[in-house]
Amino acid sequence: MIPVPSGVRVWLASGHTDMRKGWASLALLVQERFAQDPHSGHLFIFRGRRGDLVKIIWYDGQGSCLFMKRLERGRFIWPRPADGAVSISVGQMGYLLEGIDWRNPQKTWRPEAAG
Repeated sequence: MIPVPSGVRVWLASGHTDMRKGWASLALLVQERFAQDPHSGHLFIFRGRRGDLVKIIWYDGQGSCLFMKRLERGRFIWPRPADGAVSISVGQMGYLLEGIDWRNPQKTWRPEAAG
């Protein structure tokens, strides 16, 4: 898990992004799509066309970080292209990276009785 400091926002780029892009190209997209500074310390997440790959860019104050995650099965839940840039919480990002629907997480099991 990424050690996210308090006060950091997480942004999702709706739609799909060319996953051949590196940090510099994705940072340029942050400036164009989000109208924000990629060196602000916020996390910016981009999804590939197939939906099983995301890239996250983050400037931690010392240097630029590029994280990538690919799901072996399933797809990342993503906002529609009409939604534009979407801000989510760090907890929702944790669900997203696990392949869980971050918009409405459900418990998979609850005990019926104690003991």
